Amino acid sequence: MKSVLGLFVAVLLAGSLAAEEHIVETETHRFEEVADGVYFVSGTGTMVTRSNAMVVVTEEDVLVVDSHVTPAAAEALIDGIDQITDKPIRTLVNTHFHYDHSHGNQAFGPGVRVVGHEYTRQKMATAPLEEHTFKGSSERDKQALEELRAALETAAEEEREDLETQISIQAAHVDSTAEIDPVPPDTTLAEKMSLFSGGREIQLHFLGRAHTGGDVVVYLPAERLVFTGDMMLGGPPWPGDGWVNEWPATLERLKQLDFDLILPGHGPYFRDLELIDYVQAFHRELWEVVSVLHAEGVSAEDAVERIDLSHHAKNLPPARVRVDLRGVQRMYMVLEGTAD
Repeated sequence: MKSVLGLFVAVLLAGSLAAEEHIVETETHRFEEVADGVYFVSGTGTMVTRSNAMVVVTEEDVLVVDSHVTPAAAEALIDGIDQITDKPIRTLVNTHFHYDHSHGNQAFGPGVRVVGHEYTRQKMATAPLEEHTFKGSSERDKQALEELRAALETAAEEEREDLETQISIQAAHVDSTAEIDPVPPDTTLAEKMSLFSGGREIQLHFLGRAHTGGDVVVYLPAERLVFTGDMMLGGPPWPGDGWVNEWPATLERLKQLDFDLILPGHGPYFRDLELIDYVQAFHRELWEVVSVLHAEGVSAEDAVERIDLSHHAKNLPPARVRVDLRGVQRMYMVLEGTAD
């Protein structure tokens, strides 16, 4: 009995050590190996990264999906990759044009191919620093920094160290935001692209409009996983540049791929694929409710106050089922044919 118990404990300990070996943590990033040579990357909180990334290490090189929010965040990501492999980064994929997933592109340099949807290139090659998502975020970041500094002036002694750390992180982020020089994709796809490198197949799919007009998902068929960017999170993504009317059909096409693991652009990865059904249901009802209010001549401001989809919180995170003004304004633009 003792020997059996000892063997059981040894196996448990070995399993624990093996699990730990699948995670590499730097000061700024956490790399979790979710399949052989495939890492789900998230920030540790010591710097502003704003989005997740994926790193795929093949026998020959490295492919990275999404570049974070600033050049500094991307440089820290690249430094972390150096700790898991000495293979060169040759390809960077942008899942969509939003600043928090693509404004680190410049850190990868001219020797790295940048791949994205045609729409993503169009948005990033025109006036990306004038996009309302970027401008609004930049202003909120500066305001947050000023509020932290104001709070420090009246903070109790036991609060000061934490506030000073937050101020340092936020100030570094604001400074790096000023250094952004957007780099659009130099290689584009319309519907599908397959990359074959080092014995690994990596598929890029545009399944339809959803979070933006050019969402790309990165699908690894052999590993049965998909990186969805912001098209599919653990709850309804922000719709401020989206196509809520088309989103459910796009997610239906996502379900046709053969996978059992979703790596989202924000939040933890998950295997509960039923969440896709719940997000579809939320978007269908949201579009129906907003369409009726728009037809009745209700202003977007009043519509926000009247929309109540809280019953979806039984299946989705409560914070995710609230709709903000910018989301409703966007849906009104789609209904009026003025959205791009």
